[in-house]
Amino acid sequence: MPPALPLRRRPPPGLRRVPAPAGAAGVLPGHALRAVPGGAARRPPARRHRPAAAPRRPRRHASARRPPPGAGDGDGAVLPGLRAGAAGAPGHAGDAVPAEPPAAVAPLRAPAEDEGVPVVLVCGPKNTGKSTFNRYLINLLLNRLPSVEYMECDIGQTEFTPPGCVSLSTVTEPILGPPFTHQQAPLKMVYFGQTSCEHDTERYLDVVKYVFSSYKKEVPLVINTMGWVKGEGLLLLMDLLRLLSPSHVVQMDVYDWKAMAPLTPEHVQLAPGLYTKGRQPARRGPAGSWAAGEGDAAAPEHKLLYVHPEFPRAGVAGEARVHSSILRDMAILGYLGQLQSPDLGAVLPLHSLVPYQVPFNAVALRVIHTDVAPTNIMYAVNASWVGLCRIPEEIRGQSDGPVLLTQTPVCDCLGFGIVRGVEMERKLYHVLTPVPPEKLRLVNCLLLGSVAIPSCILVGQQGVEGEIPYVTSDYNYSILGSGKLKKKKHFKKREYAFECDYT
Repeated sequence: MPPALPLRRRPPPGLRRVPAPAGAAGVLPGHALRAVPGGAARRPPARRHRPAAAPRRPRRHASARRPPPGAGDGDGAVLPGLRAGAAGAPGHAGDAVPAEPPAAVAPLRAPAEDEGVPVVLVCGPKNTGKSTFNRYLINLLLNRLPSVEYMECDIGQTEFTPPGCVSLSTVTEPILGPPFTHQQAPLKMVYFGQTSCEHDTERYLDVVKYVFSSYKKEVPLVINTMGWVKGEGLLLLMDLLRLLSPSHVVQMDVYDWKAMAPLTPEHVQLAPGLYTKGRQPARRGPAGSWAAGEGDAAAPEHKLLYVHPEFPRAGVAGEARVHSSILRDMAILGYLGQLQSPDLGAVLPLHSLVPYQVPFNAVALRVIHTDVAPTNIMYAVNASWVGLCRIPEEIRGQSDGPVLLTQTPVCDCLGFGIVRGVEMERKLYHVLTPVPPEKLRLVNCLLLGSVAIPSCILVGQQGVEGEIPYVTSDYNYSILGSGKLKKKKHFKKREYAFECDYT
């Protein structure tokens, strides 16, 4: 496939738009440019109203036709830089196509005083191209803006951080690869500790509100949301829309998926949320006057943009080219790659890296996703993936033993690490982390969640004589809490087999 053409040019003769697979880099979801064999050398037939030698202008794809007059007005208005169909007609001309970059991005650089800086929220079902659309939109904005801010609300498929985080990041360079190729330190990050918020939605909203409070509204903001938009997930999305108050809502939709109604301002205003009530319709009083309806929902006045992906199996769960768990493991591997030397050479295993020594009474501990007895807390922490966080309270241990928190705090996460070992005699944690020492001095809390270390990191350690640390086949599985590593039987070994390391 040849590279995508500049946005301001039309495809030359011999190139036509055809459906593309999900996740095509640099191409809008549902479209790609592919050469037609022999197309460049073929001349169109002569017509009476134009000379025979004049080449025919390439026909535009059906989904790239201009919307009818008025389609971009009102609730279905178009995001600056993109065109789409009417909000009330999800089955017609809903694909976004690039416009002329200078004229399209100019309103973002100098927005109207009454509109302010755009806040774009992208939502929709799983496997509809939300991540690809976000990268495309950020790259488009970076053509005319020095930076764009990105808020990650999808804790299962994060873009710039390891999984299980809600974060706010500043993007200054184009995004040209999958998430594990551009891990970076965000402006604000909270470790939620799980890849799904289904069992703790209230804390999830508190975390989103805490991270969003750091947005200064000086540059455009792109917000990514989860693909959980059924049942309580859709109600939670209504709460997010009222909490974040975006100026534009991009709704990824498929033609045969009817569970998600068009998120027009009127629908968001009236529909109930998981923790907020929709505003009731106005009622007519006895004197003939209309009284405003009751409810605690704000009145968001956003502009709705429909995007209909056209790649095969769009919107079908489990049809992605790479499973989400594989992408999460690769994001962790990409983050841990910072522990390796920048010089080319052999990859150092975990037992060859020098850890930090942290006293028990210097940091507090909290297991997020489940209840652990205090007598078993060290078994849970050993050889675990932990978030290195800072809480406002000062840690004062009554003794040399570990300091345990009774509630999960909503606090800043400065990075991540692996508890390589627990030394009970000297009461020390041995932690491997790429976080610089100046930030480590601020860490006073370790949060342990359900995000696990990829098994290939432990199994693939080279140069170990005898048994590999934390890997054994002689184990009593009758012990409470024990279990084997789960194998993903639905994976195709030939397709997903790869040598795993943490470079």
